Amino acid sequence: MLYQIYETQRSIMEPFADLAEVAAKLYNNPMLPLAQLPGAQRIAAGYDLMHRLGKDYEKPEFGIHTVNVDGVNVAIHERVEIDKPFCELRRFKRFSDDTGTLAKLKGQPVVLIVAPLSGHYATLLRDTVRTMLKDHKVYITDWRNARLVPLSEGEFHLDDYVNYVQEFIRHLQQGYGNCHVISVCQPTVPVLAAVSLMASRGETTPLSMTMMGGPIDARKSPTAVNNLATQRSHEWFENNVIYRVPDNFPGAGRRVYPGFLQHTGFVAMNPDRHASSHYDYFKDLIKGDNESAESHRKFYDEYNAVLDMDADYYLETIETVFQAFKLVHGTWYVKNEAGELELVRPQDIQRTALLTIEGELDDISGSGQTAAAHELCTGVPRTHQMHYEAQGAGHYGIFSGRRWRDLVHPVVKSFIRAHQPATGAKAATTATVRTSAAKAPRAAAKTPGAARKTAPRKSTRA
Repeated sequence: MLYQIYETQRSIMEPFADLAEVAAKLYNNPMLPLAQLPGAQRIAAGYDLMHRLGKDYEKPEFGIHTVNVDGVNVAIHERVEIDKPFCELRRFKRFSDDTGTLAKLKGQPVVLIVAPLSGHYATLLRDTVRTMLKDHKVYITDWRNARLVPLSEGEFHLDDYVNYVQEFIRHLQQGYGNCHVISVCQPTVPVLAAVSLMASRGETTPLSMTMMGGPIDARKSPTAVNNLATQRSHEWFENNVIYRVPDNFPGAGRRVYPGFLQHTGFVAMNPDRHASSHYDYFKDLIKGDNESAESHRKFYDEYNAVLDMDADYYLETIETVFQAFKLVHGTWYVKNEAGELELVRPQDIQRTALLTIEGELDDISGSGQTAAAHELCTGVPRTHQMHYEAQGAGHYGIFSGRRWRDLVHPVVKSFIRAHQPATGAKAATTATVRTSAAKAPRAAAKTPGAARKTAPRKSTRA
């Protein structure tokens, strides 16, 4: 019922937010008489703020059209490589007419970035993608808003998340021989499970996996997020935060954890900071500081855009990661594509290098939670393991912003390069991947919606 009430309120507020936008433009246009009235700038700023507080925030675009590679502008074409009911595997294809640059791009490592499914869209990692594109072939998981997925597509569980990741890894391995995997925050747990299961079956695993700010062991340095999950029962979450999607969406009737509730929780963690930020925005508009105002808009266009999560996936994540700690206790069984239960055994991983990254000031995933992966992956040689703490970085700072670009990215880039085989080894690796992929559950090859990879042309793309 709460979801329906929220949607009704939003529908009522929407025309007022639109009117506020129009009024702000009327009072801010120097060609119109209203802009000449005393205090017009302040009135325009007030209407603008009212519009932004009342508007509905849609899914943002990545908007990455070019990247600079050693002084050469490389064009980016964004496309969907695999289209699944709850996720798209999105590729950022690079094009260049410069032969030297093209040759360089073609020999660079392939990276799968697994974005969080924890409230925000994958576009939250826009800076991560843009920076990685300078030195890597980049793919990302773009999770769908559950309220847009019809009930006919079935349920979505944490097990499905793990199976999606495995399918995407195999897809890249078949095309390139192998790949590297980066997981940011929430997906560190299912990604570790996915690689562990592949290792246990004897499949070829990724060359490296980088885990950034995730709750591998949520018992360590618990944060407010961890405390909420441990202090409430499974029944409390199901009775208080799970609602059915209203009839005006394609996913009508689906049980979800609504995005608006998640957004309320995000804001409640730092209400004073958000209030100050909006007031600063109001003052910037009055002063005519367009650069600061635009920076505010860009941040909140992303921050305020949230998605619904399927209830089964959300509740299972709470139980598995934050209540039962099944990964660290060795009690997590995942149902594979064939419907069989498999035990997650990180100790079986032997040929995948491990890099963990934490932010010194992270208030979402506490100190030591991500580094705990090293205690679990005992089969990985110590020479292939590394942990890095980004000084002065909070949770978002380890994958976005100046500290990501100046401190974290050089470490990630160096680690991936250190574990990237010579180009000549690709053919042998590809044969190994195809042989080991045959050992995977047969249902993986029958998954609907998987797009066929077309053979790359020899012209201007990488």
